[in-house]
Amino acid sequence: MADDARVEKSARLGVGTKVWSLAQVREEATIGASCIIGRGAYIGAGVVVGKNCKIQNGALIYEPAIIGDGVFIGPGVVLTNDRLPRAVSPDGQLKLASDWTPVGVKIGSGASIGARAVCIAPVRIGEWAMVAAGAVVTSDVKPFSMVRGVPARHVGWVGRSGHPLRLVGDTYQCSQSGEQYREERGGLVLISGGQK
Repeated sequence: MADDARVEKSARLGVGTKVWSLAQVREEATIGASCIIGRGAYIGAGVVVGKNCKIQNGALIYEPAIIGDGVFIGPGVVLTNDRLPRAVSPDGQLKLASDWTPVGVKIGSGASIGARAVCIAPVRIGEWAMVAAGAVVTSDVKPFSMVRGVPARHVGWVGRSGHPLRLVGDTYQCSQSGEQYREERGGLVLISGGQK
């Protein structure tokens, strides 16, 4: 851990997790083993991060976010937590933490959130999904879905390797791994593991 990182005593860091310079990990946050928390990243109180995650420089992960295993959070990503943000109440008084109820973003294992994307709580990002850089996610993202734009829209499917899938007959195939997927109920399911 960098000397100038701030990790609260009640935060729990897994074995092998690295916290870079100027990062802040708040109280009761739980970060799994072998993660990297980049320079200037913020991990809110009580946030849960799985193992083998990369949270890049300047990312802001507000509570009560839940992040699965093997998730990539790009530089400058923001996971919000307030549906109706206001600094003051109607009478002009500064709002306190007790004046609102935070809501979180949930990200499934293996998903990737590109640089400067914003995920507006409460949304769920499915396993192995990919959110393009600069996207603004305002609704749930299905597993293996690739989304981009403002607001983010489904533009295709990606496999576990992160490469776009191509439709061959009635299955989607990954040219990198050989994995095959089938569309079911508007989402994808892995039907063949391919080669490693």
